[in-house]
Amino acid sequence: MPIFEYVCRECNHRFEQLIQGSAEAACPRCKATKLEKQFSAFGVGATGGWPTSGGGGACGSCGDPRGPGSCSMN
Repeated sequence: MPIFEYVCRECNHRFEQLIQGSAEAACPRCKATKLEKQFSAFGVGATGGWPTSGGGGACGSCGDPRGPGSCSMN
């Protein structure tokens, strides 16, 4: 189920909402349905030149400069 980001055209409230099926989003503050869908930071970051997982550092997962096996993630 996708999470969409919106700005309410009535009260200018910015929010995220999980949308199921054909449900219509509504502002949680004023309940208006006049909304403007925003680009998700996650979606923009995926193609916007942000670092991707797997190449972030010495061991490829957390980027600990001491090398593979140095951090608590391993």
